[in-house]
Amino acid sequence: MRSSAWFVASCALILCTLRLIDRATGQKQCSETDYYYEYTECDSTGSRWRVAIPQSPGACVGLPAPVRGTECTFSCEAGEFLEMSAQECTRCAAGSYSLGSGIRFDQWDSMPTGFSSLATSLENSPRGDDSLTCNSSSWVPQGNYLESNRDECTVSLIYAVHLKKQGSVSYEYQYPDNNLLFEFFIQNDQCQEMDQTADTKWLKLTNHGEWATHTVNLKSGTNILYWRTGGVLMGSKVVKPVLLKNVQIEGVAYTSECFPCKPGTFSRVPGSSTCEPCPRDTFSSHGASSCTSCNTTTHYSAEGSAVCKERPPCSRKDYFQIHTACDHEGKTQVIYKWMEPKICLEGVTGAETLPPSGKREPCPPCNPGFYNNDTATCSPCPPGTYSNGMKPCKPCPAGTEPTLGYEFKWWNVLPANMKTSCFNVGNSKCDSMNGWEVAGDHIQTGAGSSDNDYLILNIHVPGFKLPTSMSSHSGTEFGRITFEFETLCTADCELYFMMDVNRKSTTVVESWEKTKTRQSYTHIMTKNASLSYTWAFQRTNQPSDVRRYVNDVARIYSISVSNAVDGVSSECRACALSTEPSSSMCVPCPPGHYIDSRTSQCMECPQNTHLISHATPGLDACRPCGPASNSDKDHSLCYSDCHFTHTDGNVTLTYDFSPLGSVGLLMNGPSFTSKGTKYYHQFNISLCGGQDQLAVCIDNVTDLSITDSQREKGEGASAVKTFICQSTIIPASGRGFHTALSSQSINLAETFLGATVENTLDGIRARTELFPQTSKNVPDVNFYYRSLEATASCESGRSAVVTLRCNPEKSTKGELSVPSQCPAGTCDGCTFHFLWESSGACPTCTERDYHWIEGACKGGHQEMLYVWTEPKLCMGGVSLPEKKTMPCEGMEFWVRLGAGLGAFTAVLLVSLTCYFWKKNKRLEYKYSRLVMSANKECEMPGADSCAVMEGENEGDMEDEVVYTKPSLLGKLKAIASKGNGENYENMQLNSSHSKALVWS
Repeated sequence: MRSSAWFVASCALILCTLRLIDRATGQKQCSETDYYYEYTECDSTGSRWRVAIPQSPGACVGLPAPVRGTECTFSCEAGEFLEMSAQECTRCAAGSYSLGSGIRFDQWDSMPTGFSSLATSLENSPRGDDSLTCNSSSWVPQGNYLESNRDECTVSLIYAVHLKKQGSVSYEYQYPDNNLLFEFFIQNDQCQEMDQTADTKWLKLTNHGEWATHTVNLKSGTNILYWRTGGVLMGSKVVKPVLLKNVQIEGVAYTSECFPCKPGTFSRVPGSSTCEPCPRDTFSSHGASSCTSCNTTTHYSAEGSAVCKERPPCSRKDYFQIHTACDHEGKTQVIYKWMEPKICLEGVTGAETLPPSGKREPCPPCNPGFYNNDTATCSPCPPGTYSNGMKPCKPCPAGTEPTLGYEFKWWNVLPANMKTSCFNVGNSKCDSMNGWEVAGDHIQTGAGSSDNDYLILNIHVPGFKLPTSMSSHSGTEFGRITFEFETLCTADCELYFMMDVNRKSTTVVESWEKTKTRQSYTHIMTKNASLSYTWAFQRTNQPSDVRRYVNDVARIYSISVSNAVDGVSSECRACALSTEPSSSMCVPCPPGHYIDSRTSQCMECPQNTHLISHATPGLDACRPCGPASNSDKDHSLCYSDCHFTHTDGNVTLTYDFSPLGSVGLLMNGPSFTSKGTKYYHQFNISLCGGQDQLAVCIDNVTDLSITDSQREKGEGASAVKTFICQSTIIPASGRGFHTALSSQSINLAETFLGATVENTLDGIRARTELFPQTSKNVPDVNFYYRSLEATASCESGRSAVVTLRCNPEKSTKGELSVPSQCPAGTCDGCTFHFLWESSGACPTCTERDYHWIEGACKGGHQEMLYVWTEPKLCMGGVSLPEKKTMPCEGMEFWVRLGAGLGAFTAVLLVSLTCYFWKKNKRLEYKYSRLVMSANKECEMPGADSCAVMEGENEGDMEDEVVYTKPSLLGKLKAIASKGNGENYENMQLNSSHSKALVWS
């Protein structure tokens, strides 16, 4: 009470002062238009005061004195406002509306008062000026809605409101693209985030063109509302922005005025809580209580229009063709119809007229699984029968069963389980007949109401039913959808193929931009669930309310869905028969069994083969696993057991990769977008193990309807469970988000092809040049994987190669890396390459990997020590033997023995030398005597000979004999003369008579 009294006293003093000043200056007295009323803040007793606030301070004098206001908990009903003069609730006048204790924002020609758009600075940018690149990013008013930014900048739409009681906030939004992150959260006046569950904070994706409503409870007091968007990874792809409209907040104490109806709407009676849109061909201005009709002869207007537009001359864009349903004669024809609502004029200059209808032609045949008994319609075949569409339905032969599914390739009428619609981006659903139109051999997109409309085609499949013989198989393919399509575009059109599992959240499976030639696409369903497949076509992503690209179309020629539980049968499939005699009942085969085409019995697939579920019956359905791979007990997949053997010549290397662990994790980067957003690519790799040890990548943003335990198991629409998967990780720092974000999880490898030291396997090449080369003799081991799911850029699916390299310097877990030239792991977007260096990738140790070293002989003993051969390039296996001690002889013994042997050898050599020298001398003497005796036998005549003089003894003569050894030439001559019986020897005989000559 003291505070109230003090406040009243202060106001009185101020009022007296102002009156004195007014008397002195002579200013005019304030009228009701010169001021407005406001309430003061409530005090501790729940009281407040009503005070007058001048429109322009100092412009007049004589403001009303403060008076006690209404209770703080006071509020008015919807359609009423608090008239501050009387402090009573008063009904709103016609042409305006009020929510009573709430406020609504439904007009976005400009940013409403109180709203602000703030771009977050990207602190993680590698360049210092990147924070400036987001200054142009903001939420943009587009008339009926707000549009978010289209880049990776984080932009927040902020609005602060003070509630006197508990309330709520609700709004409508479009969120079709998971390349943008969209969150909504609330802070108090201390900038502390309010407690919110994940499903109220992160917004779910919506179908293209559809508006979703989101409501969150608010606490009393100050609430600061944040709508925050930020791109994940853009690349060159155009991103669909988030759209926001009809923001309504409940829980304010009062509204002191009613809101006028926005142009194009009206409220006809006082006390309205909403404004109604004006009907077609009428319009209204701001604050209208009724709508004014257009001159429909020359003008038109759409529903909720603020003005009338002039009708243009009719052109080709204003009509379309359809095929009529088959009549009782089995005939159809092409007819032309004006677009509805018709806005063009026919009888003016330059206007086109509606073309005449085409000739009546025979209806196309029924689709497979349907039949026509000379009626105007095609009917589905009864259960147990089949038809190709051109013949009557027949029962399946014994030993076969009908295949269920749908195959649409003739489009005379839209099938019963398909729907078509059109959604306008800014408003709501447009005319359904402007969606997709049947055209005989194809179905194509209609004109729509504008070029940025979403033209929707949807088919619902309540579930899948495998053939009887395959019904017990688990973890296999439940069904597949295949469609053939083309797009013809001159603008930035895009065709989306989407999937909604169990009506939880629609996700884009694949999309195609601009013109695409006729091609086929297949998507495999690996879980049995109720789902909807949707095709959405948009001619341009830019805001538009006219039709300029009406000739840009998407065409679908055929759609087939296998194993649909509500499908029809177009053919019969061989099944396994019961073993009971004379039984024709089809029975399910155990997992991993195929149907023998000769006996119609279930046979287990051979060892190390896996069963292809959609293959034809027979042994060919069991495909062999690749090198160094095994099949699981159910023959559902092939995997590596972490053991590998390689033989090169006489050397066999054995590897055990189990120390590396079952799943490897690689987070490369960081990388930065053009705007400076930091992000990482995280890869999870399952090297060994079967179904229970696959890698799991989760999306913690776009699928919040599943529990954490389901995510860990790889369940949910956005969880990927496979051999190798990839996620995009955006850290919380620098983005304004409160947690690290994992998004865009994709499957890189669902099939293990095998492990080998070769550089190619099944058409996949390991590009060894992308990684540093090793000089070690241990070969790298390559693990090859493939994903069979085709994409727009990879028609044969993605593939991956994990190269295991022995590196003793690394730990057992090792280190994963990607090529430096391709930081995203792939250079072409289809084949991913990884290098896993680890000591655990080395082969198992054997006896050839160590050797022994002899120690010194001490005391008659020496040690034998075993050591590893360096560098050690093995892991595990055999261990080093213990050192051994062996007896030995001392060094002195061997020295003495060696010296003795040396002395003996020297004496022996000297003795042999002397012996042979003496023997040689004797041989010379004997040879000399032999020559002399030979000369005596051939003496010459007396006159020509010389005899020994008397007194000379033989001994003296012997001493004087000198033998000259014949030369090599002389020997040769002697040998040559033997044939002529001639033999000459020349000797020089020295005697006491020096001049005597001797001839022989």
